[in-house]
Amino acid sequence: MDSANSLSVMTEAGLETFSPEQLKAMRDEFQRFLMAYRFGLREIETKLGILREEFQHTHDYNPIEHVSGRVKSADSIVDKVARKGVSPDFASIRREITDIAGVRVTCSFATDVYRLFDLLAGQDDITIVQVKDYIAEPKPNGYQSLHAIVQVPVFLSSGRVEVTVEVQFRTIAMDFWASLEHKIYYKYNGVVPDGLLVELKDAADSAAELDARMERLHTQLHPAPQARPRTGLTAV
Repeated sequence: MDSANSLSVMTEAGLETFSPEQLKAMRDEFQRFLMAYRFGLREIETKLGILREEFQHTHDYNPIEHVSGRVKSADSIVDKVARKGVSPDFASIRREITDIAGVRVTCSFATDVYRLFDLLAGQDDITIVQVKDYIAEPKPNGYQSLHAIVQVPVFLSSGRVEVTVEVQFRTIAMDFWASLEHKIYYKYNGVVPDGLLVELKDAADSAAELDARMERLHTQLHPAPQARPRTGLTAV
């Protein structure tokens, strides 16, 4: 073995050395692992795109403002595996890390969030794994969003694979707040001064108040059936 091209890695079994061929095989296996998530992400984006286009053509109001998706990078997955103490095998990662593929849906109003969640969840090939309703029960910092962990089937040459995707539904106001909060936490390496945290909470409350006020105005122009009861959604 050419030691100049090999790599030594500390594992649970101790220090192990991998040849270039082994490293290539590991890389290829990891790419195949991520490929299913890219396809699952594409399936969810397609479903949302169909709903968005239908609303544009058949309704006088479109609840979807913006849709964006991403698959975590290899480095990000490795960091989260280490942080959560997940066993470094694909079966464990697939089971324990539920946000490898993620879609963010930005809506105008909170009622749109629930409406779109219902439309997505009602599709017969979508399985709801978990829902965290931070609109009904905001986080202590004021964050509001609806997080749904879903599974969608992807049909590969090797057969059907159920892929887990996290779908986040937010209003425009809360998406702006969350983006700003993320930048602030990044700037301070996660240790944000107390005074700034208080201001962030106040801003979140103001964003929620603005959401409610604008929705009241919107409802006067576009009366809609009463929103469904928010049952079956639990904030974790």
